[in-house]
Amino acid sequence: MPSMDLLFTNLLQPIVLAFLLGAIAGFIKSELELPEAVIKLLSIYLLFSLGITGGRELAKVEAEAVLPVIAATIFMIFAIPTVAYHITRRLGRFDISNAAAIAAHYGSVSSATFLASVSFAAAMGTPSEGYIAAMVALMEFGVIYALVIARIAMGRASGEKNDIGELMLSVLRGRGILLLGGGMLIGTIATDRQYTQIQPFFEGLFRGMLMLFLLEMGITAARQIKAFRQVGVFMLGFGILMPMINGLIGVSLGHAAGLSVGGAFVFGAICASASFIDAPAACRASLPEANPGIYLTSSLGITLPFNLLMGLPLYYQYAKWLTS
Repeated sequence: MPSMDLLFTNLLQPIVLAFLLGAIAGFIKSELELPEAVIKLLSIYLLFSLGITGGRELAKVEAEAVLPVIAATIFMIFAIPTVAYHITRRLGRFDISNAAAIAAHYGSVSSATFLASVSFAAAMGTPSEGYIAAMVALMEFGVIYALVIARIAMGRASGEKNDIGELMLSVLRGRGILLLGGGMLIGTIATDRQYTQIQPFFEGLFRGMLMLFLLEMGITAARQIKAFRQVGVFMLGFGILMPMINGLIGVSLGHAAGLSVGGAFVFGAICASASFIDAPAACRASLPEANPGIYLTSSLGITLPFNLLMGLPLYYQYAKWLTS
């Protein structure tokens, strides 16, 4: 499919249109907003649903088939934060705290981008392997690695003097890993008869819930765009080029690991994404001196819209090209 056709196909998807509607509401300062409790509920539902359905798929796969994907994920856990830190530190001339905070956000995963890529792959008739949800949970450890980079560079303890074990525990406590990991365990253990009883809720309602979630993300992203002056031209380029390169590398690694077109595409989207839920909480606790206006504007105001509007069609076309 030509690139422009693929772009329009993505833009006209209901989930992307919901994001655009939210962005418009944010720009015009509409009264539209979702209560915080509803946003948390949507996030819990979507992550838990992906975990359960991923566990169902994981139960059907031989361990040998998953190992290459795990190896690719571990490589990206270390590669993405390392590169992001050195680029922002040396080229962007950010201090250690801000460079490490940016590295933590790009080393982690955006749930919105992951969920949108799964839906996009399914809409294109090339669904991804369900067990990729496990890779999302694994990549959350990129946050820990980025904070370790900061600790080593500073040559002293972090703001609250947490040790490495406490940093790991704080990430494990995050809802992303608990919901994805716990959901996968439940999905793996459940029998076909047991899963049939809950399938209508976790599969039938999924896309509708995702639209509401992305509606709110559009509103929030539009508000973050207004803080552009805090990140400047350098972070605009970083927020676009960094995910683009990570996404193409991720698709290549996914393809080399034996994933399908949809699977390699979703893995690339995971690598291209930047967290704006779990990573900010970790950075506020361990790097309080880092400026949220920089790392949140970059991840939520620049990288998320780029990935949803332009990145996903690019990664998908590249994944198809690799298999042609």
